Amino acid sequence: MIRLILLCTCLFSISVGATTTLHRLIADNAILQRDKPIPLTGTSDTTTPIQVYLNEQLLGETSATNGEWKYELPAQQAGGPHQLTIKADNPLTVTNLYFGDVWFTSGQSNMELTMARVEEAYPLDVAEANYPLIREFTVPDTYRFDGENTDYENGHWRSATQQNIRQLSAVAYYFARQLYLDQNVPIGIVNASLGGSPIEAWMHKDILAPYPDKIAEGVYFADPAVDASTRKTDQERADKWYSELHQKDQGLAEKWYASDFNDSDWQTIMMPGNLPAKADGFTGVWWLRKTIHLDQVPDEPLILRLGRIVDADEAYINGQKVGSTGYQYPPRRYQVAPELLKAGENVIAVRITANKMQTGFVKDKTYFLGTDNARHSLIGEWRYKVATEVSPVAGSTFIRWKPMGLFNAMIAPATDFPVTGAVWYQGESNSSSPNDYAAKLSAMIKHWRTRWQQPDMPFFVIQLTNFMAQQRHPVDSNWAVLRDQQQQVSELPNTASIVTIDLGEWNDIHPVNKAAVAKRLALAARNIAYGQDVAYQGPIATKAQFNEGKTTVYFDNTVGGLTAASSLRRSFALAGADGQYYWARTVMNKESVTLYSDKVTEPVTVRYGWADNPEPGLYNRAALPAAPFTLSIENAEASN
Repeated sequence: MIRLILLCTCLFSISVGATTTLHRLIADNAILQRDKPIPLTGTSDTTTPIQVYLNEQLLGETSATNGEWKYELPAQQAGGPHQLTIKADNPLTVTNLYFGDVWFTSGQSNMELTMARVEEAYPLDVAEANYPLIREFTVPDTYRFDGENTDYENGHWRSATQQNIRQLSAVAYYFARQLYLDQNVPIGIVNASLGGSPIEAWMHKDILAPYPDKIAEGVYFADPAVDASTRKTDQERADKWYSELHQKDQGLAEKWYASDFNDSDWQTIMMPGNLPAKADGFTGVWWLRKTIHLDQVPDEPLILRLGRIVDADEAYINGQKVGSTGYQYPPRRYQVAPELLKAGENVIAVRITANKMQTGFVKDKTYFLGTDNARHSLIGEWRYKVATEVSPVAGSTFIRWKPMGLFNAMIAPATDFPVTGAVWYQGESNSSSPNDYAAKLSAMIKHWRTRWQQPDMPFFVIQLTNFMAQQRHPVDSNWAVLRDQQQQVSELPNTASIVTIDLGEWNDIHPVNKAAVAKRLALAARNIAYGQDVAYQGPIATKAQFNEGKTTVYFDNTVGGLTAASSLRRSFALAGADGQYYWARTVMNKESVTLYSDKVTEPVTVRYGWADNPEPGLYNRAALPAAPFTLSIENAEASN
């Protein structure tokens, strides 16, 4: 019994009913920053001295003032494992502690996206993960508007091993793995990310001063009564809408999911594709059914892979529900037990709910029943019928995305702890109003560096990937503007903007190629944070000049010369004084690209990669892509 009590005392840094606590970032399995003093902080109601031991050696002691205590742990070299013990009325012990390099990662869903979501693309990376000295502390999702938290309410460190790998951020894990293999020191990730969050949610009130309307939003929800009533109203409205929707759903009433239901009078549709609907979208429920033939019942579970569906879905096989997803972005991958199948005809039914959307199966995704190695394709003819059409429901308020709230609750508690650098992967939620993004992000970077008391802290920004349909003609693009804003931030010292316009998917805002993103990110870290002479930037346009009927764009960071991975036929565009852009013919030189256009005889502006989903093609010899840009063109003929 005594041994059991001692074991329970040592398992967690914060014990139930304890009179002395320790910050949650300093817990079992933690990785703390090497070569820098570490502040040990916590609370205590004891009046006795608080002693600090590292590996059973007394380092010193302190005492609590107004219920709080602090002690500075001397800088330690990389390595471990160590045991940290805080002795007061009740001893606290942190085990399996290592020192190494800690990176703070933040942003929205593409940073939050876990290895579980990309496992289909990287099965071996998940199956063979065994990096116990790569660890992530996933900051719990929460918000606060009336002040800053000093600690996290929960959370713990997870190692990149079989037990935990699926729960780790994919970008952060691949980034950490690159650095671990390069630096041979433990790598810790503190990941504070939240899907859908705009940059303003991660900014301190002081740096939002130029945007009083944003401050007012956050202050409004600082009132607990407003917060509670808003969430209550949102929930009641959604519950009422879904309740009425289910009651009106003819498909549920008549069991359209049943294998023996007669769908012979339903219309046919080729899938993947969208439900034929109004231009402003469909609101309601519609059903799809498809019959497939199996020669025999399999011995193992099969996968029902339904690509991506807009928006929510429930999937059935032979009348039995096999899975559901509540919104459009997650990939549909449902396991089907062998006993649900039979030799001969099997019926797949899918119930789809949409709220004012173009709804359907997203094209260029995977649709099959089977295994990863043996598949029965579901692409082709399906039968469909609308079950009910209703009025749209107003969206949720998403209080957690309001300005200041995420900084106060998810960033502030970590700012006392030294890090090697920070990574920021965000921007999608600001793409509707991108023109002041560089100002906001620059202010945020400077403020974070001040709060961390690391004025030269490396800070890396991952740009938006290519997304949505490609355009045949040059168009304006908010995503291009936001990428350009992200690129501008790289002018700050020790900052890099990571170009990813060739790593996205036109039909998915969450592309799976996180390993390639992390590889480019690690190159920037190796150069800026670790001082290695490695290329980390693609070509950067420096100026454009018009002379003798041609425009020449000059580049830095060519790393031995420019190269092209495509024809560049829809990459560069020229515009005259009228602002109308046309694609330009290109001739690539070692450190410049020459452009021609019969439609623009006096060009004043040039753009490259200026689209939601541009055609990437220009690289340097280090295989790094050119950053999208827009440049004014100097007229050399006029100056002569």
